[in-house]
Amino acid sequence: MQWQPVVGSRDGLGESPFWHPDEQMLYWVDIPNRQVRRANVFMGTLESWEMPLEPGCIAPAAGGGLVIALRDGIYRARGWGEALLCIARFSHDTKTTRFNDGKADALGRFWAGTMYEPRDARKAELYCIDCRPDNAERGKTLIQLKAQNAVIANGLAWSPDNRTIYWSDTTNHVIHAWDWDAAANVMRGHRVFAQFPAKPAGWQPRQPGYGGRPDGAAVDAEGNYWVAMFEGGRLLKLSPRGEVLQEVPVPVRCPTMPCFGGDDLQTLYVTSAGTQRGEAEVRELPLSGIVMATRVEVPGLRVNFFIDS
Repeated sequence: MQWQPVVGSRDGLGESPFWHPDEQMLYWVDIPNRQVRRANVFMGTLESWEMPLEPGCIAPAAGGGLVIALRDGIYRARGWGEALLCIARFSHDTKTTRFNDGKADALGRFWAGTMYEPRDARKAELYCIDCRPDNAERGKTLIQLKAQNAVIANGLAWSPDNRTIYWSDTTNHVIHAWDWDAAANVMRGHRVFAQFPAKPAGWQPRQPGYGGRPDGAAVDAEGNYWVAMFEGGRLLKLSPRGEVLQEVPVPVRCPTMPCFGGDDLQTLYVTSAGTQRGEAEVRELPLSGIVMATRVEVPGLRVNFFIDS
């Protein structure tokens, strides 16, 4: 595959990309630099919007604008650059915990997972935030804890038939799966979807013996799970049974999350870690932190929109 840079701007840690089908624009976040970004990939133009805290993930809203998970809670912006309204605040210690990976499901609920920054305890959790007008609380935000016992929440995705939900714990090199009843929002039948070897003690970049750990993910129209392998310099395409169907090298050490875009959803975009990894890595791998794109044969799934009106 031939990878091409989307824009020349470098992220500290790019994450949470999605293709907006109505605007024909690519959105993503730069977490440490507290930026939400969007690009017109046809014109090569980039806009950046500064956040008051680190944005872990974003999703488009059906009523316009975005839903944004910042360090301390979930916020709603009705348009680009407009005021941020907190719709769900959480009680975790923001000195050690922040929101990380997340996206909207097919029914319009927003899911967001946390990460425990000391990385020495399983304190990360996955939440579902339901603001639909007809939810169980009648006009009130319904917050449900859906999974826990992780260190870094990542890899959230759903199968095309909405019967399976995926969620990974990057630190523990594992991807989980559950059977999912979308209407009832019930997860059952937990199983390990994929388990990867831990980083060998003393391993250093450019040494053999380590393939990376699972970060962000996306699912294609055939139900295959595409996962970015952080520090592995590759994406993996896994079958619905967890079998490795394809290994896709990328010209960065730390890809963070793929998404599908373009009119035909056959352009694969990937964010990555850049300046957060240090100057030496950027010199060695100059596309680090720059959003890249390539073409694929199987299209992806259209992004889900958050519903609150």
